[in-house]
Amino acid sequence: MNEPSREQVLEALRKIRHPRRDSDVVSLGMISGVVIKGGNVGFAIEIDPGEAQALEPLRKACEQAVKALPGVLSCTAVLTAERAPGGRGPAGPAPTLGGQRQPAQQMPLVPGVKAIIAVASGKGGVGKSTTAVNLAMGLAAIGQKVGLLDADIYGPSLPRMAGISGRPTSTDGRKLHPMENYGVKIMSMGFLVDEDAPMIWRGPMVQSALQQMLGDVLWGELDVLVVDLPPGTGDAQLTMAQRVPLAGAVIVSTPQDIALLDARKAINMFRKVDVPVLGIVENMSYFCCPNCGHRAEIFAHGGARACAAQYGVDFLAEIPLELAVRETSDAGRPIVVSDPRSPVAEAYRQLAMTVRDKLAAQAGGTARKFPRIVYT
Repeated sequence: MNEPSREQVLEALRKIRHPRRDSDVVSLGMISGVVIKGGNVGFAIEIDPGEAQALEPLRKACEQAVKALPGVLSCTAVLTAERAPGGRGPAGPAPTLGGQRQPAQQMPLVPGVKAIIAVASGKGGVGKSTTAVNLAMGLAAIGQKVGLLDADIYGPSLPRMAGISGRPTSTDGRKLHPMENYGVKIMSMGFLVDEDAPMIWRGPMVQSALQQMLGDVLWGELDVLVVDLPPGTGDAQLTMAQRVPLAGAVIVSTPQDIALLDARKAINMFRKVDVPVLGIVENMSYFCCPNCGHRAEIFAHGGARACAAQYGVDFLAEIPLELAVRETSDAGRPIVVSDPRSPVAEAYRQLAMTVRDKLAAQAGGTARKFPRIVYT
């Protein structure tokens, strides 16, 4: 069965009328960012942010209208608001750090979750997602109730790493049940679109999708929700800092100087939004030859430890560069669960215990407030 065209999607959406404006959502210019790939359709509905709650039925009606088209396997619509050129459009003024006005009240999106931690890196290719999935599995292995959120909308990798395929289900048509494997609840954009489908979305659409994956998923009671952030210091990081009270961030870097330059940016970014940095993990710290036992420091060694000392944060773990880590990740069997007796699995479990203990120590103190992000 052939997938629908963009015009067919828009024609279906022309049947959906705004409840308070005398026209349909297409004629009102509310539809943007239409993406069609392999029968999976995604688009944004641009609204006034003050109407978000009231227009949730409209969003669902748009999804249902497109899902009814022949050839559509799934449809994801997100509500978003953009700042008009010149500063004050439908979305109002843009959020910035600093300033004098009081921020709007921020409500936690994920009730029932005791702590949310972010796994982040300043640049890609340092093994952040591998660290996130093995940290989550390590936390589960030491008795924690764990969830894992793939916040990389553009490049979701956790479905493959966690060995999960299929799509989330919903019993009430409103909330999704997360997928689950190895005792960990998991949610990712990768469950909603084909593995090779590009997400050609602008920043506000990413923010809205991320908020929905947090708030519209039945995470249940969790000790820890591990969030695998995309590399860098952009929309996803700011959305997490604004919308949920992050208990802390784990920064992942390789030892080489070029990676550490970006790791420092990640540390400073979390400090600016008042998120505690739990510490730094040095990934690919060294390589030990399985035949002769010779140790080679391919990407140098000790740079992350020195960076941690320089910035006054804890050094959490050294994770070696090991073929088995790559093989098990590609096969959907993270090494913590596929080879729990291996030294590298033990390193991940020790990391998990360190993170657990840090969160327990925080729980005895004052809860972190939302960062001071205001409108100017």
